[in-house]
Amino acid sequence: MSDYATIGVFLLLTMAFPIAAMAASWMFRPKPKSSEDKMLPYECGVDTKGKTWIRFRVSYFLYALVFLAFDVGVVFLFPWAAKFKFLGIYAFAAMLIFISLLLIGLWYAWKEGALEWY
Repeated sequence: MSDYATIGVFLLLTMAFPIAAMAASWMFRPKPKSSEDKMLPYECGVDTKGKTWIRFRVSYFLYALVFLAFDVGVVFLFPWAAKFKFLGIYAFAAMLIFISLLLIGLWYAWKEGALEWY
């Protein structure tokens, strides 16, 4: 087979497997009976009170972004801590720089009031 034929076969397989999986899940899914209650926008049984389209404060999103930044930072700390003895002084210095950048980000977020929850 030529290189283009091999790429074509892989392209067909990469399209066929997800389509087959979605078709199989659609064919074998449980088919619940529809009712008027199921077609309501909220199935929790409690109707909304007041306006449902309200503006949220930007501080909620800033709080989430700061959490995400530190969550990703912790993900990078785990493999480093697992292989700490084998990495040497260069990896230790790199991690000190990384942690100092995280602390600078925390200080900036604190200074800007992104961590205030009011």
